[in-house]
Amino acid sequence: MMNLYSGTTCPFSQRCRIVLYEKGMDFQIIDVDMYNKPEDIAVMNPYNRLPVLVERDLILYEANIINEYIDERFPHPQLMPADPVWRARARLMLFNFEVELFSQIETLENGNAKQQEKSRAQVADRLTEIAPVFTKQKYMLGDEFSMLDVAISPLLWRLDYYGISLGKQAAPLMKYAERLFSRTAFIDALTPSEKVMRK
Repeated sequence: MMNLYSGTTCPFSQRCRIVLYEKGMDFQIIDVDMYNKPEDIAVMNPYNRLPVLVERDLILYEANIINEYIDERFPHPQLMPADPVWRARARLMLFNFEVELFSQIETLENGNAKQQEKSRAQVADRLTEIAPVFTKQKYMLGDEFSMLDVAISPLLWRLDYYGISLGKQAAPLMKYAERLFSRTAFIDALTPSEKVMRK
């Protein structure tokens, strides 16, 4: 059985929980207090970060790596595109999310007021740029839910929590977010701490 060591408020852990629930497979989630991590996390992950996936003698860390492994190991429903060209594009977009959006999370959670304001503006600008995509399509890659939707959903869920407000131009993005939030796997994957992040 797969064991996922998951931070109860960690957006990266939330990604992995969503994938596990989307797959509907046998797994166990071990909730970890982000501010009081057990010592064995640092043994399993040299960077002492969550999430960590353990399956028999395999130990994986970093959410995108964990999720690709789960997707390849349990191919239904498939979350990464089957076509190599589209899969490469999806990986590039995942990388862009990390660099342009998720790199701001550390500052949004722990930075000083000035740093946080800058990060809020950067995230809001980037999200507003991608909003028009959703006037034409249901999900990031078209009509099919994919790993890109999984990856961005924890950030969209936390917009209020991080104090990020988007203008009217982002309306298509917010409708898209509601589609993501209404998925059964998304709802099932929420921890009690995450449920209260959004009004």
